[in-house]
Amino acid sequence: MKPIKKIRLSDSVINAIKKKVAEKNFKPGDKFYSENELSRQLQVSRSSVREAIRILEATGYVVVKQGKGIFITDFDSQNFQPFVNWLKFNEQHILDHFEVRLIVEPKAAAFAAEKANTEDIRKMEEALDQFDLYAGSKNNTEIIKSDRKFHRWLAKSTKNSTLYVLMKSVTTSLPNGWISSLHTPGRIEKTVHEHRAVLEAIKNGDKNGAEKAMTRHLENALSDIRTHMSSLP
Repeated sequence: MKPIKKIRLSDSVINAIKKKVAEKNFKPGDKFYSENELSRQLQVSRSSVREAIRILEATGYVVVKQGKGIFITDFDSQNFQPFVNWLKFNEQHILDHFEVRLIVEPKAAAFAAEKANTEDIRKMEEALDQFDLYAGSKNNTEIIKSDRKFHRWLAKSTKNSTLYVLMKSVTTSLPNGWISSLHTPGRIEKTVHEHRAVLEAIKNGDKNGAEKAMTRHLENALSDIRTHMSSLP
């Protein structure tokens, strides 16, 4: 198998793993390759494999059993139970994720309103259009990717390389927030409107409005996650 390109590596790893499941005819309950073996076969780092496995576990394609390995699940029949189980054991990671984003992203949105150019706006709109498209089809994997793309392009539009590298790291290496938020009932629909409000303020050069819209978006997402977690059995 050819090495996976560095561009959008995490997305490529997810797709490659799904392809292997289909090509090798893995069935629900089968033990899958280890992280080390996947890293060797796909010729990518183990951290990239681990991120992909975490996303696939939360979206129900695999389950990781401590000390035993990675197992294929019956994705079509299980609804969101894997995510519910995952959410119970990742509460602190999720809270940490949003705490950092609430420190960084509202100011990033304000800087974007001041510095974003026509191409930046186009890229953010493109990401939002993709989000809307996949929201209609309930394709959660693509929804998560589109959401992260929007936030990453917003950070890039600030013209601050340090801020962009920081946000890129958050979006590619720390997927917990995106997974938890966009699997919370009703959050996808709310996110569509909240993203549009952020982008509209950026397009209008409204720094204060962009900062407030981003703060509102993140606080609403965290509130919905907390409400959902409190309702879990």
